[in-house]
Amino acid sequence: MTSGLRKVVAKPYEAVLAALPDALKSEGFGVLTEIDVRDTLRAKLGVEFRRYKILGACNPLLAHRALQAELGVGVMLPCNVVVYEDGDKTIVIAVDPMQTVAVESPALRLIADEVRSKLVRVLERVV
Repeated sequence: MTSGLRKVVAKPYEAVLAALPDALKSEGFGVLTEIDVRDTLRAKLGVEFRRYKILGACNPLLAHRALQAELGVGVMLPCNVVVYEDGDKTIVIAVDPMQTVAVESPALRLIADEVRSKLVRVLERVV
């Protein structure tokens, strides 16, 4: 799958997961939600799965601007950032707002580009 902004990190899962909130904060994002996919699949289906979390990150200023430009954009909020283990590496994937319907709206395209730039810098900080 090539969707999203992807980074392979040669660090343990827990270390990457612990570093993400500060990396997000450095670009004005906060973590609103955290979904533990492994625990959810175990509880709901009784199956085992690798460690995998989905963080719902929000930059309030950019979210507000996007909502003012187009109220329906809320369906794409918050920005999801996925973290999962892959052997001895950890994979981090952030939503790429330039790969969403936001690019079809001139008002949202500028905001989406700004969000993308910030998320790219977040991934650069998680080394």
